[in-house]
Amino acid sequence: MPPPSLSSSISRHHQAPAEIEGQALRTSNFLRQVIEKDLATGTYAQRQWGGGPGDAAFHAAGQPDPAKIRTRFPPEPNGYLHVGHAKSICLNFGLARDYGGVCHMRFDDTNPEKEEKEYVDSILDAVQWLGFNWESNFNGKQESHLYYASNYFDFMYRAAEYLITAGHAYVDEQTAEDMRINRGDFGKPGVDSPFRSRSPEENLARFREMRDGKLADGAAVLRAKIDMASPNINLRDPAIYRIRRATHHNTGDAWCIYPMYTFAHPIEDALEQITHSIATLEFEDQRPFYDWLLERLCEGGLLKAPPPRQYEFARLNLTYVITSKRKLAQLVNEKKVSGWDDPRMPTIVGLRRRGYTPEAIQLFAERIGVTKSDSWIDYSTLDGCLREDLENKAHRGMAVLDPVKLVLTNWAEVFGSDGYTEDCTQPALPHSTIAEGQTPPPDRVFKIGKDVWIEREDFEEVPPKGYKRLFPGNVVRLKGGYVIECTGCAKDAEGKVTEVHAKVIPGTKSGTPGADSVKAKAAITWVGNADGVSAEVRLYDRLFTDPQPDAGGKNFLDALNPDSLKVVTAVVEPSLAAAKPDQKFQFERHGYFVADRADHGVGGKVVFNRVTGLKDRWN
Repeated sequence: MPPPSLSSSISRHHQAPAEIEGQALRTSNFLRQVIEKDLATGTYAQRQWGGGPGDAAFHAAGQPDPAKIRTRFPPEPNGYLHVGHAKSICLNFGLARDYGGVCHMRFDDTNPEKEEKEYVDSILDAVQWLGFNWESNFNGKQESHLYYASNYFDFMYRAAEYLITAGHAYVDEQTAEDMRINRGDFGKPGVDSPFRSRSPEENLARFREMRDGKLADGAAVLRAKIDMASPNINLRDPAIYRIRRATHHNTGDAWCIYPMYTFAHPIEDALEQITHSIATLEFEDQRPFYDWLLERLCEGGLLKAPPPRQYEFARLNLTYVITSKRKLAQLVNEKKVSGWDDPRMPTIVGLRRRGYTPEAIQLFAERIGVTKSDSWIDYSTLDGCLREDLENKAHRGMAVLDPVKLVLTNWAEVFGSDGYTEDCTQPALPHSTIAEGQTPPPDRVFKIGKDVWIEREDFEEVPPKGYKRLFPGNVVRLKGGYVIECTGCAKDAEGKVTEVHAKVIPGTKSGTPGADSVKAKAAITWVGNADGVSAEVRLYDRLFTDPQPDAGGKNFLDALNPDSLKVVTAVVEPSLAAAKPDQKFQFERHGYFVADRADHGVGGKVVFNRVTGLKDRWN
């Protein structure tokens, strides 16, 4: 079910999530408690909205903000999003949805050297695939809230000049090494820069020379003037502008100076009237500077009070996964994987190609919750959410992954011809999974004949104790077909089984009056030789064997799983061969599989990826 529209939830903004009609019960967390308190006390009730991002004067001329809260998802477009970003997407867009607000889709594109249009496009696609959008529809007026930090460069420059004239910033021309040394450390206070005592007029003139390209890259930086003795090193006059001659994907060569992220981010939040700026815990030490900067700009009348507030939560730590962009890029560049969308990658494009669903990822994000303390989530939790989502959706089908031929030696004797075939049927979905009022899908139809394919492991010439499948003298059912009695096998010169032999027992076909006339000890899956289709099946597994592959300084490449991908030639029933790319199935007894969204159907190929097994085998 799609999330309720923003317009439909405005009138219910004061309700707790569990009370909102049509919504699943949401687990409370500290962020929900903060938002509910702010709504109850009217913390942001007097805000104005000018119809888009803007400074204090722009919003003061606007209307009362129809959005009860404003959150934002602000990725830097320097790589592909991963499962950790998926948690943040679900959190920010989900909170806005649940409390009658809007979530802004904003690109934090202040670093021209690492950002590309390719990443912008992939990020927008990922957010929409997860089930979210950046549109609002308040009072019948639809607005897009897709923003770029680079569109605010003019205001950021204006804010920097204000800080200089107010005595809150200065141009520092120390070398990078001298700045590092003079900054001090946790046990030693910093030392004032020799340029710190310049007058505002001198600093302004020098800053404009930086802007006009009169200084070389790295020759100077603009620093906030706060406290070089602060116990929080982030407040020891942090750099807020640097010189970088680089072409920007959005602004081209209009600028040769660019704001630092810690300076740009709070300004972006304030221009967009964000109420709750939600970040991961590594930004907790940056919050004092976030607050300091917005207080100064509000004092100067550039921004409108109350300013946004930043709240931090624990990032996602998922076992058997790395989320470092640098390390993920290394896997791609060194061809340890086939690309960013390799189904073993934790990128959203990789998860999507592997066969994970948006609903499963949303369920995962809700289930793991939001806390302020770091912890590890076992990968089986994500797989469990996927099984829960697909159980009632994924059509069933039979596939033989390690095929050996089963010959029904008395077929002609029973049916009059070796070439005779019969249709068999099985439900596409078990009746127990079909909701009341839902129309069941048509049954699957497949053929049984003299020769069928079975799994090699379903025959043992000398069975181990407790083995119930095919061995000489034993009786089993071909699922959806006949009961058969095994009579033996044929082998090649090396002793490998090349055929299994059995006799069909007449009158025992599933769904007929005699189906239960012979007691079978087991039922096995199979695919008929008459209509079975050859398929490439990619058996994906976890990329790493170590649950924390890069923890404690370990070389994550040492933990690569050599068995993370096995490719087999399988035989599948015709309903599976007719699959569309990205269609999910449960291969009976094997697990959940998806028709590969890139390769399936190309040149007539049938290609499936294993998403996960029917149960977790890693515990």
